[in-house]
Amino acid sequence: MKTATIMNGKALAAKVRAGLKTKVADYKSKHGRGPGLAVFLVGEDPASDIYVNAKNKACVEAGYKSVVIRMPENTPTEELLAAVEKYNKDDTIHGILVQLPLPKHIDEKKVIYAIAPEKDVDGFHPFNVGLMYSGEEGLYPCTPAGCMMILDEYNIDPRGKHAVVIGASNIVGRPMSALLLRADSTTTTCHIYTQNLKEITRQADILVAALGKPEFVTADHVKEGAVVIDIGINRVDGKLVGDVAFEEVSKKASYITPVPGGVGPMTIAVLLDNTLKAFEATL
Repeated sequence: MKTATIMNGKALAAKVRAGLKTKVADYKSKHGRGPGLAVFLVGEDPASDIYVNAKNKACVEAGYKSVVIRMPENTPTEELLAAVEKYNKDDTIHGILVQLPLPKHIDEKKVIYAIAPEKDVDGFHPFNVGLMYSGEEGLYPCTPAGCMMILDEYNIDPRGKHAVVIGASNIVGRPMSALLLRADSTTTTCHIYTQNLKEITRQADILVAALGKPEFVTADHVKEGAVVIDIGINRVDGKLVGDVAFEEVSKKASYITPVPGGVGPMTIAVLLDNTLKAFEATL
């Protein structure tokens, strides 16, 4: 039995980041400046701290200016908004990212809306969401955009294919569906109220799992020869696993992303790519 080709997001991310590093060095030599990213971390969430440190390290390696603003757990919304506004006006910073989730007392929506759209490298501002849905170029959410890069790297064209996304969050599921639709796939979005889920997922030529349930997608969810993208990251007994039962699904799929080493590394690569795009728009 032929097992699936593993789509190596780690290797692709390294390639993307190396390309960005070369571009940044070129811009610095031509213009005397390069891109800058400001990342806000509010509170002491350990997972968020790991992500922020990884983003900072990636920025520094690629030659970006990197600023990490750490604020205490009890920071009021207005204080965070004032800090964001400071970097909206800073012309050495081209990308602003507020690490989510924020502490419960902070108005998350208000903070996202406060980031200048042209610096919204997470792609969450309604202006950028509107550009994405209307087919315009803009700054798109990093994880879904990274998934599209993976498909492109493995010459998988969504056009005319049936793509099914399990998950409808504003951060991953919905933008993933939007980008697949833009790529001319017939796209179905499944969520907690979807009935007969397996009947739908078994129709998928491209199946994307983004629901946050460890190893939920099993072989009987998957059509023979489907392309499977696993966005989930779950810790089970100290081990990282995705939303897809990798061992059994990889025997049925034609292509599959692993966890770890699949979609995850692409998220930071796209963050850097978005920051460079935001910088290029100022030249």
